[in-house]
Amino acid sequence: MSEAKLVVIYPRPKDIESFEKVYLTEHVPMAVEKTGRQDKDRDYEDYRLSPRSTSFYRIVEVYFPSKSALEACAATMGAQETLAHAAKISTGGTPLILIAEGETFTFSQIAGA
Repeated sequence: MSEAKLVVIYPRPKDIESFEKVYLTEHVPMAVEKTGRQDKDRDYEDYRLSPRSTSFYRIVEVYFPSKSALEACAATMGAQETLAHAAKISTGGTPLILIAEGETFTFSQIAGA
Protein backbone atom coordinates (compact mmCIF):
# COMPACT_ATOMS: atom_id res chain seq x y z
CA MET A 1 0.00 0.00 0.00
CA SER A 2 1.42 3.39 -0.94
CA GLU A 3 1.50 6.44 1.26
CA ALA A 4 -0.42 9.58 0.38
CA LYS A 5 -0.01 13.23 1.21
CA LEU A 6 -2.00 16.41 1.03
CA VAL A 7 0.14 19.29 -0.25
CA VAL A 8 -0.85 22.92 0.32
CA ILE A 9 1.21 25.56 -1.49
CA TYR A 10 0.67 29.13 -0.33
CA PRO A 11 1.45 32.09 -2.61
CA ARG A 12 3.69 34.79 -1.14
CA PRO A 13 1.43 36.75 1.26
CA LYS A 14 0.94 40.50 1.00
CA ASP A 15 2.13 40.89 4.61
CA ILE A 16 4.45 38.05 5.64
CA GLU A 17 4.56 38.98 9.33
CA SER A 18 0.76 39.03 9.61
CA PHE A 19 0.44 35.76 7.68
CA GLU A 20 3.01 34.04 9.90
CA LYS A 21 1.23 35.16 13.06
CA VAL A 22 -2.18 33.90 11.91
CA TYR A 23 -0.73 30.74 10.36
CA LEU A 24 1.21 29.71 13.48
CA THR A 25 -1.22 30.83 16.19
CA GLU A 26 -4.55 30.04 14.51
CA HIS A 27 -4.23 27.82 11.47
CA VAL A 28 -1.78 25.14 12.64
CA PRO A 29 -3.56 24.62 15.99
CA MET A 30 -6.89 24.50 14.14
CA ALA A 31 -5.54 21.87 11.74
CA VAL A 32 -4.30 19.74 14.63
CA GLU A 33 -7.60 19.98 16.48
CA LYS A 34 -10.02 19.67 13.56
CA THR A 35 -8.26 16.93 11.58
CA GLY A 36 -6.85 14.70 14.30
CA ARG A 37 -3.25 15.59 13.48
CA GLN A 38 -2.21 14.69 17.02
CA ASP A 39 -2.23 11.05 15.89
CA LYS A 40 1.32 9.71 15.93
CA ASP A 41 0.91 7.68 12.72
CA ARG A 42 0.52 10.78 10.57
CA ASP A 43 3.14 13.50 10.16
CA TYR A 44 3.55 16.78 8.36
CA GLU A 45 6.36 18.87 6.97
CA ASP A 46 6.31 22.61 6.57
CA TYR A 47 8.73 24.65 4.44
CA ARG A 48 9.20 28.34 3.75
CA LEU A 49 10.57 29.05 0.28
CA SER A 50 13.27 31.49 -0.72
CA PRO A 51 11.82 34.68 -2.25
CA ARG A 52 14.45 34.41 -4.97
CA SER A 53 13.28 30.98 -6.12
CA THR A 54 9.53 31.35 -6.57
CA SER A 55 6.40 33.42 -6.10
CA PHE A 56 5.21 30.83 -3.59
CA TYR A 57 5.91 31.25 0.10
CA ARG A 58 5.15 28.09 2.05
CA ILE A 59 4.61 24.42 1.27
CA VAL A 60 2.89 22.13 3.73
CA GLU A 61 2.88 18.35 3.26
CA VAL A 62 0.52 16.31 5.44
CA TYR A 63 1.25 12.59 5.33
CA PHE A 64 -1.25 9.73 5.58
CA PRO A 65 -0.68 5.97 5.58
CA SER A 66 -2.90 5.59 2.49
CA LYS A 67 -5.00 7.50 0.00
CA SER A 68 -8.15 6.12 1.62
CA ALA A 69 -7.01 7.52 5.01
CA LEU A 70 -6.41 10.91 3.39
CA GLU A 71 -9.82 10.83 1.70
CA ALA A 72 -11.54 9.85 4.97
CA CYS A 73 -9.88 12.79 6.74
CA ALA A 74 -10.67 15.19 3.87
CA ALA A 75 -14.36 14.22 4.02
CA THR A 76 -14.73 15.43 7.60
CA MET A 77 -16.23 18.79 8.51
CA GLY A 78 -13.05 19.63 10.44
CA ALA A 79 -10.85 19.18 7.38
CA GLN A 80 -13.22 21.22 5.24
CA GLU A 81 -13.16 24.04 7.83
CA THR A 82 -9.36 23.86 7.93
CA LEU A 83 -9.04 24.09 4.13
CA ALA A 84 -11.48 27.02 4.07
CA HIS A 85 -9.37 28.75 6.72
CA ALA A 86 -6.23 28.11 4.64
CA ALA A 87 -7.86 29.94 1.73
CA LYS A 88 -9.03 32.77 4.02
CA ILE A 89 -5.56 33.49 5.45
CA SER A 90 -3.79 33.24 2.09
CA THR A 91 -3.61 36.95 1.24
CA GLY A 92 -1.34 36.42 -1.78
CA GLY A 93 -3.94 34.40 -3.68
CA THR A 94 -5.64 31.03 -3.53
CA PRO A 95 -3.40 28.27 -2.21
CA LEU A 96 -2.80 25.26 -4.44
CA ILE A 97 -4.07 22.01 -2.92
CA LEU A 98 -2.73 18.74 -4.28
CA ILE A 99 -3.12 15.07 -3.40
CA ALA A 100 -0.14 12.84 -4.12
CA GLU A 101 0.40 9.11 -3.80
CA GLY A 102 3.80 7.53 -3.80
CA GLU A 103 6.29 4.97 -2.69
CA THR A 104 9.35 5.65 -0.57
CA PHE A 105 12.64 4.05 -1.58
CA THR A 106 16.37 4.62 -1.33
CA PHE A 107 18.78 5.19 -4.18
CA SER A 108 20.43 1.85 -3.40
CA GLN A 109 17.09 0.12 -4.05
CA ILE A 110 16.93 1.72 -7.50
CA ALA A 111 20.49 0.72 -8.35
CA GLY A 112 19.85 -2.83 -7.16
CA ALA A 113 22.54 -2.66 -4.50
